[in-house]
Amino acid sequence: MMTSDKRTFKFPQYQSPDFQREMFMCAPDATLQPAPADGVAPENYHATTIYPEYYKRNGDWVLLEESRMDCAVVIGNDGRPDAREFRNIRKGDTVVVGRCGDGSSGIYVHTACFCNPKADEKEFTFRSVRSRETAYSKDYDQLAALLRHEREYGYVVWVLGPAVVFDYYARKALSELIAKGYADALLGGNAVATHDLEAAVCGTALGQDIYDQYSVENGHYNHLDVINKARLAGSLERFAENEGVKNGIVHACLQHRVPMVLAGSIRDDGPLPGVLSDVYQAQEEMRKHTRKATTVIALATQLHTIATGNMTPVYQNRNGEIRPVFIYTVDMSEFVVNKLRDRGSLEVTSIVTNVQDFVVKLNHALAE
Repeated sequence: MMTSDKRTFKFPQYQSPDFQREMFMCAPDATLQPAPADGVAPENYHATTIYPEYYKRNGDWVLLEESRMDCAVVIGNDGRPDAREFRNIRKGDTVVVGRCGDGSSGIYVHTACFCNPKADEKEFTFRSVRSRETAYSKDYDQLAALLRHEREYGYVVWVLGPAVVFDYYARKALSELIAKGYADALLGGNAVATHDLEAAVCGTALGQDIYDQYSVENGHYNHLDVINKARLAGSLERFAENEGVKNGIVHACLQHRVPMVLAGSIRDDGPLPGVLSDVYQAQEEMRKHTRKATTVIALATQLHTIATGNMTPVYQNRNGEIRPVFIYTVDMSEFVVNKLRDRGSLEVTSIVTNVQDFVVKLNHALAE
């Protein structure tokens, strides 16, 4: 939400449930049952959503402070609820059961959590669905203002597909955003790091010059040579030192100590050292950052975007204050940017454009 000053971002206010209402006062405590085995929830388990959820315990409504979609809820020894992936449930864990989230069974899913005075307007409008014809000027201004705030107070997670490193100016712009402090973590796959390092060492991505897009002789070897040398070096840090890497996204992350989580794929070459081939290990490492995220920006990577969005709730509890989490998806394909919304992550701003133009324009808006 913007103020009249485009450089200032005003957050939507969290609307706490009124637990003094009779429906909440008269509701029973949430029902609990023990997990029957490791990795198994009891019958009729409650599955989490992206929204703030409260569970009644000993007469008090307690907020699930760190959530993600599609988890069971385990009540710990301290009485606090914990969102737990099924694989992390242990036999005997005390699990919340019940599938009614209106408060009547001690479970309340708070969907109307952030006030939006225009949310209930039903008048007829053109272009209500985001498409390539949508005007995004306001979105760029809002995002730039948001990132100025987040640099000091938030935790910004970027989710990257390799398209962002295939263009000279996009790669340069994102590297500058990282250097200026607008990134706290980077999530991606083997390809984004491989082709960024290929660009740093060879000036190409998939054998094409990243500026003029001309294919170079034997350029199809370049990314394989990079992977091979990196594997010999044993780490991205040692490879960057050996090869004199002085530019790019990986270089910026290493130089400014921005953590990278590179999740492996069945189609990977190599892969680079540091790429996590165990999908559940990769998910755990990604979640370390999504559980802290206050803004997520996902560029041209459908599967990583969906995975990250499903791990990220619409809220964060920051020092006792509930604030929204902002998710941006950017892609040339309308299908891709709307896919996350289809999967249930409703609090998303979609921008239909090529990611090269998006990153360059955003960096320009954040020029110091």
